[in-house]
Amino acid sequence: MPVGGEADPAPLTRAARQAGCRLVLPHVLDRATPLRFLAWASGVTLDPGPFGLSQTPADAPELAPDIILTPLVGFDRSGNRLGQGAGHYDRAFAQHPQAWRVGIAWSVQEVDALTPDPWDVPLHAIATEKEWIVP
Repeated sequence: MPVGGEADPAPLTRAARQAGCRLVLPHVLDRATPLRFLAWASGVTLDPGPFGLSQTPADAPELAPDIILTPLVGFDRSGNRLGQGAGHYDRAFAQHPQAWRVGIAWSVQEVDALTPDPWDVPLHAIATEKEWIVP
């Protein structure tokens, strides 16, 4: 669920639902606690969460994601990303190494090159309003 001016992954979530996929949303408690991915059933009312997030109720079933869509502040064509800085997605990628990592961004967020930190895990793909980028 986008926050503020983040790119909206709604077209991807609609396509996933139409394909019969089960969807999960990240559930955030605070900056330090790792994300939990909780089931998001169609028609379930989302609860307000910290940082302006909309998230599934805390008692929804926890599921391991096959694909993790992550909002981006910036990205390059090598799959490097810049996030909000809390490390939520860095920890989620480490916790779910089998999941396919897809950044969601506006094309204007692309930069020539980012220098990744040693703990940064590159994205498998980036979706913008203009194109699908596979590093």
